[in-house]
Amino acid sequence: MKSPVFTGTCTALITPFRESGSIDYQAFARQMDRQLEAGIDALCVCGTTGESAALTAQEHIHLVDFCVSHVAGRCKVIAGSGSNDTASALTLCLHAQESGADALLVVTPYYNKTTQSGLVKHYEHLADRVEKPLILYNVPSRTGLSFTPETYHILSQHANINGVKEASGDVSLIARTLSLCGEDLNIWSGNDDQTVPILALGAKGLISVTSNLIPAAITELTHSWLRGDIERARQLQLLHTPLFQALFSQVNPIPIKAAMKEAGLDSGTLRLPLVPMDSLPCRALRELLADLDELHES
Repeated sequence: MKSPVFTGTCTALITPFRESGSIDYQAFARQMDRQLEAGIDALCVCGTTGESAALTAQEHIHLVDFCVSHVAGRCKVIAGSGSNDTASALTLCLHAQESGADALLVVTPYYNKTTQSGLVKHYEHLADRVEKPLILYNVPSRTGLSFTPETYHILSQHANINGVKEASGDVSLIARTLSLCGEDLNIWSGNDDQTVPILALGAKGLISVTSNLIPAAITELTHSWLRGDIERARQLQLLHTPLFQALFSQVNPIPIKAAMKEAGLDSGTLRLPLVPMDSLPCRALRELLADLDELHES
């Protein structure tokens, strides 16, 4: 049995960019403080939502250092450390470990991809060379590559592989994986809209995009489930389902940055090739946020 890196809700932080293209670290610090004040359980820096694919190596390293330093142990910090190249991923993992991150989030190799045997070799190579726990990251819509339950089972036997952020959208894959792996592999939902179903299978929580906007509500959702208040968790899942859909109506993090800007938060700009949200879905999101405010105030 492996103790999970965290239980509850982890926010996959956005990265606020200035119009000049540089990172707005002051806005980033304010975002983290807001999350901590809401009682978030963990923060993920340099993940998909943080536009990690558009960061330079120096920016990536600096962001991890800044996040760990600013959080200063007030919650768990999970550092995105993946790459399509094993050697580059190891460099990011070793840096994040040195910075003081609590865990390393490592996405499956993208573009060149690999076989299932290659996945095993890739992750074992990394896990053998670091001391911090690894969290696998399965998001085939981005990478074109998914784990199989059998590959999860092999990797679950490595003492340093703590679990997986499952964003495949395949609940059957998750069920088969937990059937094979049991308590040897922790699972966190990587999709806000599937949180309660995946918790029902035995997940330990959620790595969330939506909690950038409403951290307290999403934290309450996972905490309600974990303390046994199934009905409250169900209500919150259904209440926020339209928002979850709107925040993934275009490529993440385009909608979440638009929503945060609408709410007066410091979301910053996007980096090319990402561009601002199209006018029609943006208008629909704006109307939804107005309704959501009324619901939260009631």
